[in-house]
Order: sequence, then C-alpha cells, then structure tokens
Amino acid sequence: MRVAGRRESTVRLRSDLVRSIARRSRTGHPRDLTLNDIVRLCSERPWSAEHRRAVRTSLIGFYDWAMKSGIADENPAAMLPKIAAPAPAPRPAPDEVWHDLLAAAPPRERLMALLAGEAGLRRGEVAVAHSNDLIQDVHGWSLLVRGKGGKQRVVPLTDRLVAEIRSYCKKAGYLFPGQIDGHISPKQVGTVISRLMPPGWTMHKLRHRFATRGYAGTGNLRAVQEALGHASVATTQRYTAVSARDIRAVAEAAARKVAS
Repeated sequence: MRVAGRRESTVRLRSDLVRSIARRSRTGHPRDLTLNDIVRLCSERPWSAEHRRAVRTSLIGFYDWAMKSGIADENPAAMLPKIAAPAPAPRPAPDEVWHDLLAAAPPRERLMALLAGEAGLRRGEVAVAHSNDLIQDVHGWSLLVRGKGGKQRVVPLTDRLVAEIRSYCKKAGYLFPGQIDGHISPKQVGTVISRLMPPGWTMHKLRHRFATRGYAGTGNLRAVQEALGHASVATTQRYTAVSARDIRAVAEAAARKVAS
C-alpha cells in the first residue's frame, strides 16, 4: 500500500482490520481461512455498513498480495458480496451544540473544532495540519489541506480562524504534535472532540454543519464540494441538510405559480 502511495493512516487502518480478523479466526495460516470463516467473522459483530466495507476492502487487498507473494493460493474474500454505501440523512451540529463546544473546549480542542466547523476539514486532515500549509494571497489567508488519497485542496480561512491559529501555534510545525510521525492521530482528534459534545454528536457532524451553512449562505453546491474535497457532488448533497423553512418555501412558490 505504501508503494501505491496510500496514506499512512490508511495503511494502519487496513492492517489493523486484517490483524483483527486474523486474531479472531485462530487459524494458523492465511490459506486456512475460508469464505465461510470470513462471513462468520464479519457477521458476529454489529458493524456499520461503512466498517464492513472497510473490512471487505482490506481483506481483498491482503489476499491479493498474499497470492502474488505465494502465501495463499486463492482469495476467499473476493467472493464476499459488495456492500452498498448507505445514504444517511445529513445531521449537522446545531447552533447550541456548536456554541457550547467552543465555550467549553480548551485552546487545542477549540482550534480542532474550528478547523472542522469553519473550514470543513476531516479529522485526518486536522491531525496533519502544519504551519507551513498556511497560504496568504490577495484574497486573504488559506490552508493547504492534505486530504484522502494524497489529494490536496486549498481552503479559505476566516479571520477568526487565522487569529486562533496564530494564538495557539507559537512555533513552526504540526499544529497538533503527537507520536504519529510527529502529529496527533486522526482517531485521537475525533475522540477528544466527541468527549466535549453531547452523546450522539461527533466531529464529523461539524463538517456537516460547515457544508449545510455554506450551501445555505451561497446556494453554490459546487463551491461547497470543492471546499469539502469531495470527488462527487452527490456526496456533498448528502452532507447538506435542507431546512423545513426552505422546503415550505418550495411549496409556497409552487402554489403561487399555480394560482397565477
């Protein structure tokens, strides 16, 4: 995976998933694991569809490598059924949750939250944010964001967010130092923010908030897509909640059209 240019976080995640299956299987060798074994192991846990998709992808990739390396004779995971991506309704963090979070968060966690809620960063992107990624041009300050699959994008920063970064970061380097190649882990970023929010709310819902408010303020879904770093505008649509007021406005507009 490293040769293919996968991010280190992706390498660790897929390796951990394969190791987890191996430990639970209690087989002595990868070639001893059958399709029925894998199905049983994947059915024993109440995993989300997203997690099951990640396990499937990880196992298929592992066995592809094992076959090429002569460790396994076949790829039992290749027969696993494809798992459709769910399309959950967007659930942006409401104003009360957002403002309470900012009021209660220590400086480090406050900056993490602002990067998600005011710049739309994923937790993995927050984890690797670096002082060298700050960019200034005629339009103001922006941040070079290092996203999924090694993709990069430039995200504009609000004046408040720039001030928060300058106030918190007194020296060059990762904004949030840690033990993972010098920076904090994405998992830890998500954990510390979730602990400051009410049950049921996560850091990812701050990204939903960014998308929803950004679209409501501009009406430009393509711009929101670029800011979030989505490959497909369909993905962005799943992040943007439509308010009851806007839906009612559609009905009222339709009624006026008929009446005329």
